[in-house]
Amino acid sequence: MSSPLSNFFTGVGVKRLSQVEVAPDSSNQHEFNGINEFREIFGAEKRKFATKFIYLSDDEEKIIESEGFLTWYDARENHPNRTEFRLYYTNNEVLSIANVNDLVVVGRTGENQLAVIVAPQNSTSEKQLLWLFGIEEAANKFIVKDFTGDKRDIGFAGRYILSSLGMEQEETALDYLEELLRRFGRKFPTTKEFSDYARSTVKDVSPVEAPDETLMAWLEREELLFKTLEKVIVKEQLKQGFGADGTDVEEFIKLSLSIQNRRKARAGFAFENNLAVLFNHNKIHYSHGAVTERNNKPDFVFPGIRYYHDTTFNTDLLTMLGLKTTAKDRWRQVLSEAAKIPNKHLITLEPAISRNQTDEMRANNLQLVIPAPLFATYTKDQQSQLLTLQGFINMINGKQKQYSATPLLF
Repeated sequence: MSSPLSNFFTGVGVKRLSQVEVAPDSSNQHEFNGINEFREIFGAEKRKFATKFIYLSDDEEKIIESEGFLTWYDARENHPNRTEFRLYYTNNEVLSIANVNDLVVVGRTGENQLAVIVAPQNSTSEKQLLWLFGIEEAANKFIVKDFTGDKRDIGFAGRYILSSLGMEQEETALDYLEELLRRFGRKFPTTKEFSDYARSTVKDVSPVEAPDETLMAWLEREELLFKTLEKVIVKEQLKQGFGADGTDVEEFIKLSLSIQNRRKARAGFAFENNLAVLFNHNKIHYSHGAVTERNNKPDFVFPGIRYYHDTTFNTDLLTMLGLKTTAKDRWRQVLSEAAKIPNKHLITLEPAISRNQTDEMRANNLQLVIPAPLFATYTKDQQSQLLTLQGFINMINGKQKQYSATPLLF
């Protein structure tokens, strides 16, 4: 199913914040500067928009959301020859913690609805927003884009970034619903069972000849099928109500949290399951989730944990691969795993990681592995330093040829 950006934003303005825009004034009102171009998407009439403010930190625990209003009007509307458009926003927590030169996006998400998104300068969140809206760099004046007629599919990377904003298109595969219910009923199967079934529905892929594209096809199909089954299950839970009288707020919140946690956990396990199957297809020797030092459990150790603990085995032939569906600040967690392997590898589905973070990864001897379909979200300089999944498999096969090993799969 196609997901054009126009399904989420009909127009956006992107700029960097100035000192006057982030300093509160005595009236508790704030004004954006450089806003004349907004006439393209707001028109010339006075408008008041319900606005969702989002501070998009790279640390998921520091993401902030608040509600407010944004008002667009001509302060000189009664003057015959002059116009002076202004764009005011009500006092809110997001802009109160923003800094000069942070990126701000003002996007129209509905007829009378806006989203104001702030991302710290040089952050991965900032780079992802610039990539999503097709902007190379922003200055202190709004760059305004109209997406009303844009029907291009934003792809996996675009949907990934929008999900971090809490924006997801309702996608289901109704053609598979009958088979899903026949196989699993109205309950969630284990992630492995679901991954196995989802892969069986994907045709015309090659785990050996095109592992990068195959992995992405498997993951996207599994996500689509999961949402299809989830919609049926959750809808029934909603019909039953919550608590004795059907309106228990705490029970509703508990269900909401369980849905969010299940989605995150399932995505991680699906990534692991499908990657392991790809390695099997490529006849690669490995251990999955085995214990190294201090009870650490790296996602994958090559050629296997037996060789890792063998003091006579050449450590140059050992490889560790960490796995993170979202990297951002979480990539540092893999640095303490597998102490015998100084140069670590990490595979992630995170698009458009900032140059600051990829440079820091290299400084910490961490090689980033990115599926080839996501390469376009990185700069040319960054791409030269990344490894595709195919490149990683080739490297492992090269090491594998240097020893004789019996595969141990854990």
